[in-house]
Amino acid sequence: MKENRFFPEIHGNFGFGCMRLPMKNDQVDFEEFSRMADAFIEAGFNYFDTAHGYIGGKSETAIAHCVSARYDRSQFLLTNKLTEPYFSREEDIIPFFEQQLEWCGTTYFDFYLMHAQDHKNYQKFQKCHAYETAVKLKQEGKIRHVGISFHDKAEVLEQILTDHPEVEVVQIQLNYVDYEDASVEARKVYEVCEKHGKPVLVMEPVKGGSLVNLPEEADQIFRNLGTASNASYALRFAAGFPNIAVVLSGMSDMSQMDDNIQTMKDYQPLSDSEQEAVGQVCAIFKNLGLIPCTSCRYCVEENHCPKQIRIPDLFAALNAHEAFHNWNTGYYYNHVITGNGYGKASDCVKCGMCERVCPQHLPIRNYLEVTAKTFE
Repeated sequence: MKENRFFPEIHGNFGFGCMRLPMKNDQVDFEEFSRMADAFIEAGFNYFDTAHGYIGGKSETAIAHCVSARYDRSQFLLTNKLTEPYFSREEDIIPFFEQQLEWCGTTYFDFYLMHAQDHKNYQKFQKCHAYETAVKLKQEGKIRHVGISFHDKAEVLEQILTDHPEVEVVQIQLNYVDYEDASVEARKVYEVCEKHGKPVLVMEPVKGGSLVNLPEEADQIFRNLGTASNASYALRFAAGFPNIAVVLSGMSDMSQMDDNIQTMKDYQPLSDSEQEAVGQVCAIFKNLGLIPCTSCRYCVEENHCPKQIRIPDLFAALNAHEAFHNWNTGYYYNHVITGNGYGKASDCVKCGMCERVCPQHLPIRNYLEVTAKTFE
């Protein structure tokens, strides 16, 4: 297992994301989680990631029971997060943090992230001096590293990292389908991290499982390469960028753990033929009867839309919804329509200016009706 070049205390480049733990009757299955944690640590890995909102607080207490109580603190690293709904004032942050330590059964966190930063909640974190509070806790030895997790456009991340050069690590959503997606901007967000010299923690490398259960045609492309799992190609794609410190995987049973350990214990980057196959799978997703928008952006330039609707970005969100049907698509749709005076799909006044400049000759007004019906 290769040494982590960004944080020597991290073993390897693979982390256990504790948002999708094994469940039994609405409770975390402690026995199965313990088995998975044992396998993870025995394989040489040590990075666990949680947040108070995961499984309604049950992730933290499961870690206390299945990891903290069963292993010496030197044997594992633990990341937790400051999440916006759980504080209202600056004075709330430290009591919440201390409660998180208790819930997790530990006296410090190796990494503490400002959670799910976007252009809306960032203002609250600023007002409440959350970043400054985290730095103070680091100085007291209760946090080893301060970072952020991020869900917004690249320009917002640029602002945050400019405002807070003390941030040591950034957690972003990155997978081969989202990499060039206009609504997620994974590539652009990653490039901002590179620009600022920040190591990256990857979340959603298999897009909530969507890149495991692939459409038949896409699945066959990977089967033609050999017997490796679909998840393995997604994990290795995400791990293949220079500034990646850890790729997180949210695993809910032992078979997933075993497969991921096999992939990441002796990690190898994708070969040229595997990269080509990933590109073919991406192309299939782009052709699932989705809107054939090329994001040329003619429709939103030169004031062609009087309602300032970010048409290509809304269509990217709709395409992702049609391909995956998961919660992230609505999340990113809401990011597109909020802030900066941008209109939502239902704001369209049917003027047709966008269609007149569209080189693909798309029925944009009709597509906007479908988008509004889907998300609003």
